[in-house]
Amino acid sequence: MASELDDGVLAEMDRIKREIADSFDEELEMEIDESRLESLLDDMSETPGRAQIDRRVYFRELFRLQHELVRLQDWVQHQGLRVVVIFEGRDSAGKGGAIKRITQRLNPRVCRVAALPAPNERERTQWYFQRYVAHLPAAGEIVLFDRSWYNRAGVERVMGFCTEEECEEFFRTVPEFERMLVRSGIVLVKYWFSITDEEQQFRFNMRIHDPLKQWKLSPMDVESRRRWEDYTRAKEAMLERTHIDDAPWWLVEAVDKKKARLNCIAHLLSQIPYGDTPKVPITLPDRVRHDDYLRRPPPPQMYVPDLY
Repeated sequence: MASELDDGVLAEMDRIKREIADSFDEELEMEIDESRLESLLDDMSETPGRAQIDRRVYFRELFRLQHELVRLQDWVQHQGLRVVVIFEGRDSAGKGGAIKRITQRLNPRVCRVAALPAPNERERTQWYFQRYVAHLPAAGEIVLFDRSWYNRAGVERVMGFCTEEECEEFFRTVPEFERMLVRSGIVLVKYWFSITDEEQQFRFNMRIHDPLKQWKLSPMDVESRRRWEDYTRAKEAMLERTHIDDAPWWLVEAVDKKKARLNCIAHLLSQIPYGDTPKVPITLPDRVRHDDYLRRPPPPQMYVPDLY
């Protein structure tokens, strides 16, 4: 009898381990995909086999930080905070990868991503900030802007989608706009992901030579590669004119993607004081059973073929 109980406990523990491992599979799959791509182009790179943070350290710290993000999420919800985090940087700088790791374990009803497309004809006639205001958080919400109103100081200015007068008006307006957000109680954090000329060249080549990533390289991205120096001048002007005490810029060294993610998450956690939130203990109720209920299995043809 004791042996049967032991076997049952071991089986249950094994099941729990498999469930926990499965919850980490998404991150592992993304990591495997990135490793595959880097191996694909090692021969093409001027710096093959580039040194990166140790994988074990990376995963250990990532999961620890993601646990803290869950605590932060609970605190934001409990305290009714409103949080806005802006992610800016050159194409392929790693903004999307960092955002994925931040949101990976969080409740999408609390933490959501705003990645706005190019404005339509109606939006182009509105006050510039109007379409962004609609995505600002309510109490208990975190919004991550994957690119933001700073499009005007970057891609729109460099690619000629706005006039210099419109850009100048943006520079005059955005400091007061952000001060208004902060005065209203919004926590505003701004990140610029910084990579080198050589690193962007490497990452663009990765996208060109891998069919699973080619969709990420738009004609606009290709043109941005040619205009590297124009984007540099635009970035320098943006940082100089919009780095204010109420909403400073934070630069993330992003040549090493893994370090960039860990550093960004750790810094974000440091920007919002948080603690443990009270939780009501959860207990599963006994399932109600009815003697007159008879389960009717669906017909076999309704099932997806069991190929694996």
